[in-house]
Amino acid sequence: MFNRLILPLLLIHFLAATAIGCSCGRESKTNQPVSPQTDTASYVSKQPESTITPIVDDTTICVELPKVLPGQKVIQKSGFSLVYSEAHEQALWVAYELTASETNSSYARTDNFMSDPEVKTGSAMPTDYKGTGFDRGHLAPAGDMGWSSQSMAESFYMSNMSPQAQGFNRGIWKKLEELVRTWAVDYGAVCVVTAGVLTNDLPTIGSTGVSVPAYYYKVVLDNTGPDYKAIGFILPNASSKASLQSYAVPVDEVERVTGMDFFPALEDGLEESLESTFSVREWTWTSSSSNRDFGTESSSSASVQCLGTTQKGLRCKNRTKDPSGYCHHHR
Repeated sequence: MFNRLILPLLLIHFLAATAIGCSCGRESKTNQPVSPQTDTASYVSKQPESTITPIVDDTTICVELPKVLPGQKVIQKSGFSLVYSEAHEQALWVAYELTASETNSSYARTDNFMSDPEVKTGSAMPTDYKGTGFDRGHLAPAGDMGWSSQSMAESFYMSNMSPQAQGFNRGIWKKLEELVRTWAVDYGAVCVVTAGVLTNDLPTIGSTGVSVPAYYYKVVLDNTGPDYKAIGFILPNASSKASLQSYAVPVDEVERVTGMDFFPALEDGLEESLESTFSVREWTWTSSSSNRDFGTESSSSASVQCLGTTQKGLRCKNRTKDPSGYCHHHR
């Protein structure tokens, strides 16, 4: 499915030679693996820094993909792409386009969590989460993948999961996912990149050593025109009653925290302009179907179970109101 991306006039000569899509390989809704990453890494490593562009073949530029580094393998599903981090046993990032029509779900959740056969080093396993107190939290939401049976099934691969506190996964994270679907309807389509903030020395769960992120990020690009805009979110892995607007940041701030380069396929000047600033007034925060105000609704904060682990490897049972999600023993 080609995205209707119309770049400024300064990109016309570039577009004449290259087809630009905001969703790699989805025109035919197939689930063919991406071209071997050795080819992509070779391409990236030979390009000048200013022209490095995420690709999956010789003709398609994927606007939603972050900068792909040499040695990273892009795994392409029918509805999203990802780079898997073996060190953390989850995706470094998951990227996809969501169109207005794809928000109309035709297929129910499968809830069939399974290891990802395309992760050649072996992905996390469903049993890694058993008894930990953490949810198997979707990165590309099942609610965004109900437009086909294949995309829905693939959203339950463990490569698309990350350990999320129950109150976070079922609360503010779900609320943000619903907001993104509202934006897809309002703007026709959006590009999304999301995952946990993966840093050194994170606590782990399960026999494979799945890292538990302290924070999660999501960046959203509206490139349907006439006005481009982008916004980022950084949220602690804990229950929160704060407004979504309070977690909104420029995309540049998410890049600083994660060390990644988002939307490098955009022309440099446009990318810099979109990512350096943002305005909440540019975005809709109320669902036209439910009249729900996603941006400002909030209530008093509540205590949550600490994200820390004990010396026995069990989830800490202390409660905390600290925004980090950790009690005083684990901060």
